[in-house]
Amino acid sequence: MSILESIRSSADIKKLDKAQLKTLCGELRAYEIECISRTGGHLASNLGTVELTLAIHRVYDSSKDRIIFDVGHQCYTHKIVTGRFEAFPTLRQYGGISGFPKPNECGDDAFIAGHASNSVSVALGMARARTLLGEDYDVLALLGDGALTGGLAYEGLANAAASKEPMVIILNDNNMSISENVGGMARLLQTLRIKPGYINFKKWFRSVSRHTRWVYDFVHRSKEWLKARILPTNVFDEMGLHYLGPVDGHDLEQLENAIRLAKDMEKPVLLHVLTKKGKGCAYAEAHPDKYHGVGCYDPESGELAPVGVSFSDKVGEYLCRFAQNDARIAVITAAMAGGTGTECFAAQYPNRFFDTGIAEGNAVAMAAGMAKQGLVPVFAVYSSFLQRSYDMLIHDVSLLGLHVILCVDRAGLVGSDGETHHGVFDISYLGSVPGMTVFCPASFQELHDMLDFALHSVAGPVAVRYPRGGEGRYTDSSLSAETVLRSGDDVTIVCYGTMVNEALDAADRLEQAGVSAEVVKIAVAFPNSFDTVLASARRTGRLIVAEEVCRAGCVGSAILIRAAEKGCALSQVRLLNLGGGIVPHGTVAQLRRDCGIDAASIAHTAEELCGRETVKE
Repeated sequence: MSILESIRSSADIKKLDKAQLKTLCGELRAYEIECISRTGGHLASNLGTVELTLAIHRVYDSSKDRIIFDVGHQCYTHKIVTGRFEAFPTLRQYGGISGFPKPNECGDDAFIAGHASNSVSVALGMARARTLLGEDYDVLALLGDGALTGGLAYEGLANAAASKEPMVIILNDNNMSISENVGGMARLLQTLRIKPGYINFKKWFRSVSRHTRWVYDFVHRSKEWLKARILPTNVFDEMGLHYLGPVDGHDLEQLENAIRLAKDMEKPVLLHVLTKKGKGCAYAEAHPDKYHGVGCYDPESGELAPVGVSFSDKVGEYLCRFAQNDARIAVITAAMAGGTGTECFAAQYPNRFFDTGIAEGNAVAMAAGMAKQGLVPVFAVYSSFLQRSYDMLIHDVSLLGLHVILCVDRAGLVGSDGETHHGVFDISYLGSVPGMTVFCPASFQELHDMLDFALHSVAGPVAVRYPRGGEGRYTDSSLSAETVLRSGDDVTIVCYGTMVNEALDAADRLEQAGVSAEVVKIAVAFPNSFDTVLASARRTGRLIVAEEVCRAGCVGSAILIRAAEKGCALSQVRLLNLGGGIVPHGTVAQLRRDCGIDAASIAHTAEELCGRETVKE
């Protein structure tokens, strides 16, 4: 039996000697490379934190101590060594374990983590709870250097320093987030260098002087006085944190000593650790951005399985095309050039491309400034990440009616990343922004036409929302707010975006069962009078609105409000959506089925309304 197969907890890791730990690191990397090649997932980030994770477990006990991951995509080693070795091959699969920390999956996962920059704030909250409740456990926050491009990280660091609460903050510095880090903090981290031997000496001196405390205190105060006058300081020192490092993130013994020293200081300490993203895997080391988040691949060569053309790819292509004839167009991303398909724009128009780092609020506010001064800014961002910009959307963009275009990527269910990444709330929050126009393209051609219209023919803020992946059977284009795609007499099915494909498939099923369904596609979610929808529903007497969003603030609710305002009585109505919007991971097809919004579910609901037999599979 391998060493890895015997590890179930922090206690098991503490029993290992140096040779066994080195062997375990190799086994972990091999196991992660093999499993992720079949499931997809975050490869490079996890290979880079194997030693760091083991060192943390050597010092802490994750069953009671609180280890807070920032983002969480580097938690795979933690999951494997905390009782999920056998379950790891189900990573990100329907019914399997999540790709992010998840407390209701395992108590060793202290907190959920899918977005960046919040770990220090969460850890500080737990440390304060520990103090107020008089409990005994340690708290550690593990954040990456990419998270330091987000302002929330600094709010947490400043408050942690002022709190004096005993806690350790490990800064995992691999000079990458997803793409290469940008901004002043990235440059600062490159200059912070303290010889690793300093930490070992400090630990030794602390141990030998523990019986003569006055000696230690005198030397410590003298050293701090001299350092303040002779050596340059850094932002962490200025905040009031005790800075240690940098430490070699792949030297387990040095890591363990440094973490133990930081913990024993019993104050807010920031430990700076240097790691290499993709460590131990040649192709991941050579291309850490490419192998950050991957689909299936050959574990030997790293060759990725082919993927089709996506809406994201088309956004980059179309923006480049439009920018040729319009020098006002500028593109913004928040550390997601690759994910949003805008790398091609960055290459062709580097002077008009801006990466803010993981700072969506800053991106929207900057876009507002650009728009106010005559540019046409386009912010390409994942739906779930845009949530962090809601205040700026209202205060900085909406109140002045500024022409800012949002390319809202990953709208709807995203699949294996699960509940932290599903883009199922944007219809609700974008619909509440005054003056916002929300387009919902259902095909690549429609995406092109809507982007063109949004850039050149709409006043005020505009959002163009589109899903992860590619188009389906519907490949036409219509900019009409509402379009009847298929006529019918028995029931009206309303949809938008790529849900149009489920609606058309449902209509085919219903036709076989003798039910005539009218399919109405919505191109503009807001503003919309929904006159065509209501006219159709009055005629058929039955209405189904199928949406891949949460129920609160959905288009179906807006249609019913409009019907009430117009005195249009609708007695047979079904709103098919994602309810509260918290949906687990799995393929989009599996999740649509389970949430009751796939073609079979829509057809079944239509038959119930019509009083017919269930459509046979």
